Amino acid sequence: MHALDRLKFSSKINLGTTGIVLFLSLVMGAPVARVASQALVDEVKMRGRVLAESLSVRSADPVLAQDFLRLKNLVDDLRGVSGDIEYAFILDKAGGVLAHSYPKGFPVDLITANAPGPGGGLSVRLLDSGDERIYDFAVPVRVAGESFGTARVGLSWTRARAPVERLGGIILGLAGGGLFVSVVLSTIFARQVTRRLNILRTHAAEMVTGNLDMQAGGELARNCWDIMDCDRKECPAYGDKRRRCWYVAGTLCLECDGGPFPQKLESCRECPVYLANAGDEIQDLTETFDAMAMTLKTHIAELREAEKVLTRQQQIMRTILDVTPDLVSLLDEHLVYQACNRAFAASVSREVDEVAGKTDADLFPAELAAARTEANRRVLLTGERFQTETRREAGHGERWFHTVQVPVFDRDDRIVGVLRTARDVTQIKDYQDQLIQAQKMESLGKLAGGVAHEINTPLGIILGYAQLLQEDVPEGQLREDLGIIERQAKVCRKIVADLLGFSRQSRSARRDMCLNNSVMETVTLVRHSFELDKVRIVTDLDERMPVLYGDPDKLRQVWMNLLTNARDAMPTGGLVFVRTRLDTGAQKVTVWVADTGSGIEPADLGRIFDPFFSTKPVGKGTGLGLAVSFGIVKEHGGDISAQSPVPADFGLPRGEAAGEHGAGSVFAVHLPLDHGERDDEDTPPPGDGAKEE
Repeated sequence: MHALDRLKFSSKINLGTTGIVLFLSLVMGAPVARVASQALVDEVKMRGRVLAESLSVRSADPVLAQDFLRLKNLVDDLRGVSGDIEYAFILDKAGGVLAHSYPKGFPVDLITANAPGPGGGLSVRLLDSGDERIYDFAVPVRVAGESFGTARVGLSWTRARAPVERLGGIILGLAGGGLFVSVVLSTIFARQVTRRLNILRTHAAEMVTGNLDMQAGGELARNCWDIMDCDRKECPAYGDKRRRCWYVAGTLCLECDGGPFPQKLESCRECPVYLANAGDEIQDLTETFDAMAMTLKTHIAELREAEKVLTRQQQIMRTILDVTPDLVSLLDEHLVYQACNRAFAASVSREVDEVAGKTDADLFPAELAAARTEANRRVLLTGERFQTETRREAGHGERWFHTVQVPVFDRDDRIVGVLRTARDVTQIKDYQDQLIQAQKMESLGKLAGGVAHEINTPLGIILGYAQLLQEDVPEGQLREDLGIIERQAKVCRKIVADLLGFSRQSRSARRDMCLNNSVMETVTLVRHSFELDKVRIVTDLDERMPVLYGDPDKLRQVWMNLLTNARDAMPTGGLVFVRTRLDTGAQKVTVWVADTGSGIEPADLGRIFDPFFSTKPVGKGTGLGLAVSFGIVKEHGGDISAQSPVPADFGLPRGEAAGEHGAGSVFAVHLPLDHGERDDEDTPPPGDGAKEE
C-alpha cells in the first residue's frame, strides 16, 4: 500500500482506470448481454401482443357476422406475415374454434392452454409442444365492451432466440475489444490529466464562492495564461507568480506587465498564450466551467422569470376558480384539503387559507363528513370518476348539488389526490319538477275532458226527462222531487262544463322561431337527468335551418315527450340520437329522435298515438304524451311517424346500438316551411322569435 502511495498521480490514474475498465468489462459484459437479450425477447413479446391485438380488432366484425371465410383469411394472412408465427386462430365465446391457420388439423389441447386474464386483458404464456417452445398470446375479441371470443397467436421461441444468441456473442466480442481500447486510451489520458489541476482548482474555488461573473483566470479572464513569474502587484495572480493573458471581449489581449500582445483579438483562442496550451483536456474542462458558470447565471435568470410567469398564471387560475360559482376543492391522498376556491370556502363559512390542512370532519357535520370521506376514499381506491346528485339542507332551504369527483394522478400514474366539484342544480331540479307537474296537469286535463264528454250525454238525458216529467206530474211531493233532480242535474252540467273548460287547449301562440334552438333547449334541460340514468344524448343538427313559424312552447312539449319516451325505453342506459335536416325540395324540416332501447312491437306501432294507450307498466305513464304530441304536430300542419327497429341506414353512431341494447325505435316529425295564415296580433316583430344557441 505504501508503494502505491509513492507512485505518481498519473500512474495512479492509469492503474485505477485500467483496473476499473477491466473489472467493468468482465463483470458487466455478461449482464449487458443478458439485458440486450431480454430486450429482444421483450420486443418479440411486444410484437406478438401487437399481432394478437390487431387480429382481435380486425376479427370483431367477422365474429359478429359469423363470416368464417373472412376469419380464415385473417388468420392465414397473419400466418404469412413472418416465419416465426407458428399459428393463429380465433375462438368464439364458448371456446369453439371459428378459424385457424393449421393446414392439416387443429390440436385441441391449445384451446385450454391459454386464455385472457381475469380482467379481460392480454395473457402471454410459454408453451412446450415437445418439439418446440412457443409464446402464446391470448386477447379477447371485444365489441362495445363485451367479449365475443378470443384471438390467439403463437410465436416460435426457438426462432425468436436465434438473433438473441447472435447478439450476445457480438456484445461479448465488443466488450473484449472495448477493454483493449479502453486500456490504451486510459494510459494516454493518465499522462495528461494532472498537468493543470491547480488551475482548475482555482477556477472551481471561484465558482464555489458564488462568483459566477468570474472567469477561469479571475475577473474578465478567458483561461489563457502562461506559467511564469509575475512581479506586478496589479496582476490578479500576483500571489501565484503567474503571468496571464487577459481577454476583454474583443479589446486587447495583454500580459499582466502590459506585455507583448497589444493587437486586438476576436477570440481568446487567438492569444499566443492560449495557443501554447491548445488541446489540453484540463483547458477544455476549465472553459466548460466558464460556460457552466454563464449557463447557471442565465438559467437562474430564466428560473426567476419562470417564477414570475408561474405566479402570474397562478393568480389567473385563482381568479378563474374564485369567479366560478361551482364548489371546487382538492384533497391529497390522505383526504386532507390542499386547496379550494372562494365559493367552497364560503359554503363552509371559512376563508380560503383556513381550509388548507383541514379534513371533512373539521368542516362538515359528522354524518355528512362521513359520507363525503367514503365517497372520496372510493375514488382513491378505484381510480374512477364518480358523479352524484346530493341534497343538502341550507339556512334558506334545501339545495341540490351535482357533484363530480375525479382522481388526480402524478407523472407515474399514481393517484395522489381527489379533485371534487359541486354545482348547484337546485334551479334545474325546480324546472324538472315544474315540467313533471305540467305534464301531470295536462294528462289530468285530458282525462277530465274525456270523462266530461262521456258524462255529458247521459246527464242531458236525465235533465230532459226530469223537465218533461214535471210538466206531466201534478203538484205534490213527486213534482218537488223531480225539481230537486233537475236542479242537481244542472249542478252536474255546470261541473261538466268546468271540466271541459279545464281540458280545452289554449290557442297557439305562433311566431317566428328557430327549430334548432327549440330542440337544443329541451335537450339541455333533460341532459343532466338523462346522464344520471346512464342515457347519453347525441345531436346532429342541420346548421342551414331557416326560421320556422310555430309555437315554441308546444313544440318543446313534443320534443320533451319524445325524449322522455326514449329514456323510459332504456332502463339500463343507452343512447338517444337527435337529428334535424332541411329538405328545400320538399319545403319541410324533419326532426328524428332515435334510441337504442327495446323497441316497439309491430302490433303496437299503429296504436301508439291513440289517447290512453301505453306500453309502460301501471303507474309509469298515462298514454297521453304521444297523443298530445300528435295533436300539436297536426296543428302545425305536419305529421309524426314511428319505426322500430331503427333502420340500418339511419346512421346511428357506430357501435352505439350494439351490445346489450335492443333494436331501438325512431320517431320522425315533419313540419312544413310555409308560414300559412298568420295572426298579426300574435306575430312579434321580426327577429324576436329566434334565439341564438
